[in-house]
Amino acid sequence: MYIPFEKLPPQSRVWVYQADRSFSPDEEKSVSEMLADFCSRWEAHGYPLKTSFKIEFSRFIILCVDESSAGASGCSIDGSVRVLKGLGNQFNINFFDRTKVAFLVNGEIETYSLNQLRSLFESAILKPSIQTFNSLVATKAEWETNWKTTAEKSWLIKYLPKDALSV
Repeated sequence: MYIPFEKLPPQSRVWVYQADRSFSPDEEKSVSEMLADFCSRWEAHGYPLKTSFKIEFSRFIILCVDESSAGASGCSIDGSVRVLKGLGNQFNINFFDRTKVAFLVNGEIETYSLNQLRSLFESAILKPSIQTFNSLVATKAEWETNWKTTAEKSWLIKYLPKDALSV
């Protein structure tokens, strides 16, 4: 059962998927329609789930489930992964490449591979204060407060030169 994202409670569970490229406006419209259809039918063990989604920066899909009445099960989560894989196949987008990290640079999303990060930070091309995204947030409340963060306040701290830290 689709519910507007803003109406889901803070404790709702979230999954964040990062696309390997931005959606075109037409793709974003199609993806949004397909996700709305999926959310309206998403269920666990025959029980409809209260669900929603959000697309951010034409690059991230945030799926959300209010588990207060019915929890997302392994099978229902697998169903959402199948939908994302289907969208990826249809639009030639990869939502499952965990080797790329997204940063907000001058209002645009730029991604870099993990093996580039240390040298990018050491050369100050990327600064410790650069905005990045925590795809490991687990709840809507956490997504609202901790999804956007800085490199120095995230797991990326291990790539930063010790003398570059401002915290």
